[in-house]
Amino acid sequence: MAVTHDVPHQLGELVTTAHRIREAIESVIEGKGDAVRLTLTVLLAEGHLLIEDVPGVGKTMLAKALARSIDCPVRRVQFTPDLLPSDITGVSAYNQQTREFEFKPGPVFANIVVGDEINRASPKTQSALLECMEERQVTVDGHTYQLDAPFMVIATQNPIEMEGTYPLPEAQRDRFTARVAMGYPEPTAELEMLDVHGGTSPLDKLEPVATTSEVRALIEAVRGVYVSQPVKKYAIDLAVATRHSPDLRLGASPRSTLQLVRAARAHAALSGRDYVIPDDLQDLAVPVLAHRLLPSVEAQGQRRLPEQVVMELVRRVPVPETRAS
Repeated sequence: MAVTHDVPHQLGELVTTAHRIREAIESVIEGKGDAVRLTLTVLLAEGHLLIEDVPGVGKTMLAKALARSIDCPVRRVQFTPDLLPSDITGVSAYNQQTREFEFKPGPVFANIVVGDEINRASPKTQSALLECMEERQVTVDGHTYQLDAPFMVIATQNPIEMEGTYPLPEAQRDRFTARVAMGYPEPTAELEMLDVHGGTSPLDKLEPVATTSEVRALIEAVRGVYVSQPVKKYAIDLAVATRHSPDLRLGASPRSTLQLVRAARAHAALSGRDYVIPDDLQDLAVPVLAHRLLPSVEAQGQRRLPEQVVMELVRRVPVPETRAS
């Protein structure tokens, strides 16, 4: 993660901090550099991450590794069919001594919330996260409580074909900035995992390499990354192309365009640039857009995945000519 000479000194220092976090995570997750980079990108874009794959490939390990790399409050929620919304947001309990109701905060009151197997809970419980993820606040019994920044939900889910799972509704998926699939590791990476981590958990030795204030400074620096008008229009063109595609019955929402630009800012900063280029949008188009889209009946019959449709649209939509400003 090299820092180029034209990057402001402040951004260069913050990229160094981001590099430390990435190295800490990669000391636990073997051979998944792209997934680790996307996770860090979503954190700096003030977004939320959905990790989807079969059991046992490191979904929860990736979420926990990020959480332990940062010295901040972290809570983990194991989603089960009997989990209630109040188990996540908190509940007002009556205090017999004071004879008043007191709010008992739920696990969502943390900087990083790890939601394990989110699609094993009922849709009602899944929806408890909607307000938290979008507005960074929780409303219980008519009272609104603000969540501390940074706030990030990292949710894992098993493929919907597996037994005992409930597919996330479109409104819930749209709250996640990006979706990543871990995939099986390469044989060499799996062998190294057995050699290094065969006897103990790699998380046991992982120490925080950044503070909460440093992460806030990283996020603030990312907000200042420049996005030119042609690049903004290119992001809109990509979203509009999904809405007009005959292979999709649900295209990208305006929220997805905003999330794509935010993620592109973070992607540029991690690349050592203080400006966004079309390549940033192209690299993020699939993880940011694909999970929000619904294929048409014809595309389903041809087994064309939304990821394939997005990649084709990226190749077809004209790329603007830009220059750094």
